[in-house]
Amino acid sequence: MDDSHARAFLLERFADFLALEQGASPRTSEAYARDVGRLAEFSLAKGFATPGELSPRLLRDFVFHLKDLGLAPASIRRTISGVRTYYRFLLGDGVVVRDPSERLETPKRGRTLPDVLSVEEVEKLLASPSMDDALYFRDRAMLELAYGAGLRVSEWITLGVRDLLLEDGLVRVFGKGSKERLVPIGRSAITAAAIYSRELRPKLEKGEGKGILFLNARGRPLSRMGAWLILRRHVERVGIEKEVSPHTLRHSFATHLLEGGADLRAVQEMLGHADISTTQIYTHVDREYLRTVHRQFHPRG
Repeated sequence: MDDSHARAFLLERFADFLALEQGASPRTSEAYARDVGRLAEFSLAKGFATPGELSPRLLRDFVFHLKDLGLAPASIRRTISGVRTYYRFLLGDGVVVRDPSERLETPKRGRTLPDVLSVEEVEKLLASPSMDDALYFRDRAMLELAYGAGLRVSEWITLGVRDLLLEDGLVRVFGKGSKERLVPIGRSAITAAAIYSRELRPKLEKGEGKGILFLNARGRPLSRMGAWLILRRHVERVGIEKEVSPHTLRHSFATHLLEGGADLRAVQEMLGHADISTTQIYTHVDREYLRTVHRQFHPRG
């Protein structure tokens, strides 16, 4: 985010307010400042340039966005607290006249799964990066691996160059609690990852890549927001209307495997779920899919 946008969202003044008026601990101040910075980036990506333009609906979307990025419930609760404090500060300074965060709630557990892409939509999305794009090889490899291995966004952006075991058709993933798992990937993902690693990544690397596979144009590891914005650009480019987050690709990976007849335990292993009951949520999606097929094709549907 550039300085003018940081000024528009009064991020520096908010940091001073936290330290001087709230007497917040350095750790809380830093977390709240980071959370509000993340809200500002999200708002700008949605086309809103000042905090006064934000509606309760946009703030709710922001909270669901954090959930889709895989943030822990405790982090989301802290973010909501930070956003409320931010609007208290803006009201006190007369910057805004209403508080859109007033009724903001933590997303309830058991929220229905976000939209799942159809196989056709995934194919369209994976074909979106064009040879004219400067970072074509990176974007193609990112999308292929995110969907091809069903990665969480935190796994996607922390994959190391050494975690590509392309000879064996595997990718090594460090999931929640640093638990390691090996996930098979198909030919398309292997090819895309091999070309990116060989042709483009060495050109992006300026000594700050830290061994991480996916780098931004400045040669640094991609952030969650960076990954989300890249995905969003391609979703918009191919005209997919559904809300698509990095997690949507993971949900689609699991659903497509089950629709194709994969064993639930195998899917659990690939997703890195500690408990099979977590994987079972996909059988509900699968059942919905079966109901749709039944309604569509059964003579008495």
